[in-house]
Amino acid sequence: MSELSKRAPRADAPSSIARHGRLKRSAAWKSVLGFIGGTLAMVLVAGSSVAAIAVWQLQSNIETEDIPFDAQDLPPGVAAYDGAFNIMIVGSDTREGQGGIGGNERATLNDVNMLLHVSENHDSAVLVSIPRDMVVPLPKCENGGPATGEPINTTLYYGGLSCTVATVQNLTGLEIQFAGLIDFTGVIEMADAIGGVEVCANERIVDSYTGLDLPAGSSTISGFQALAFLRSRHGVGDGSDLGRISSQQVFLSSLVRKIKSDDTLTNPGRLYSLAQAATKSMTLSENFARLDTLASIALVLKDIPLEHIVMVQYPSRTGGTGIYLGKVQPITSTANALFAAIKADTPIGLDANAVGANGGSELNPNAPAPSTPAADPSATPDPSATTETPVAAQVIPGLKGQTAAQYTCSVAN
Repeated sequence: MSELSKRAPRADAPSSIARHGRLKRSAAWKSVLGFIGGTLAMVLVAGSSVAAIAVWQLQSNIETEDIPFDAQDLPPGVAAYDGAFNIMIVGSDTREGQGGIGGNERATLNDVNMLLHVSENHDSAVLVSIPRDMVVPLPKCENGGPATGEPINTTLYYGGLSCTVATVQNLTGLEIQFAGLIDFTGVIEMADAIGGVEVCANERIVDSYTGLDLPAGSSTISGFQALAFLRSRHGVGDGSDLGRISSQQVFLSSLVRKIKSDDTLTNPGRLYSLAQAATKSMTLSENFARLDTLASIALVLKDIPLEHIVMVQYPSRTGGTGIYLGKVQPITSTANALFAAIKADTPIGLDANAVGANGGSELNPNAPAPSTPAADPSATPDPSATTETPVAAQVIPGLKGQTAAQYTCSVAN
């Protein structure tokens, strides 16, 4: 598998195709803020759980950006959001104001692009990771930008969050209701606030590019170690960004499990610390920054079963030619099937070979057995209750990813 091409020294504007060198990039931890933001908001509006002054402090932490879809109707108060919705989470690789993390470079590129779709009936969600080097058609944005093919990570330069949102809407055919832009600094504070995240490695992972040295087996990581794990490309899979996305899903699935666990949801202090860490490193679309909006989304996300939260990689491959040389090429037929299913609100299923895009992860052979809640023998059936036949999940051949319920291990390169 060919490696992504080297990036030239940093410039204020990207070349016709932005290049990447040694890995100094933000990571997919940023995308999980779509889950974090919603879950945390539950605490902020839960009466005496958080004082009014704390709510005000968190609200004042959030920077906002006005983008076109802000004119749409907002959720009513703090009731659960009505219907399906899509959240775009973008991670900037800027070093400005990051306390020296990753060097002194300045950048205007978006290295993390994740789209979260929640179904109409709120029974399922799918999180799509779009590789930063995937070449896509670009709309004309504020700073120009040809309507031709370039890596998606140039869109932040060409027009900020609005340009990235417009590009993804054009690429997927989905209407995006909410968007957030996140920088480097949050990962350390968030990982610390939640008490660390447990990850698994099939063998010792050593990556001199990020400073990661992770032993084989399970480890609870936080702080700079969590950042190094999520940034590691050369240490996992085949050394490509596609393998890294698969490895990052090891962290994401574990993080979602921990956020949705009783240890977190019933700990106001932990949730508030996590909220502080998250809101200080986020720029949200104006309609997403309202605490009642976050609460409305939270009331939906908290009840989606882990096995119905599916994390997938946008169907793509390396090794292309022409404009795809050294970059990532979409696999159009598989992508079309994926987004047709999402538009139809059909749950996404995964086959037995889905885990491990580009060798980045594998199922954990020591994963705990799934638990099934015991039936209450004293419960009286409700004769007025109606049961709906669940919509069958659509398994798309070639789609790579995992559910939040699956325990996986990163595979050492």
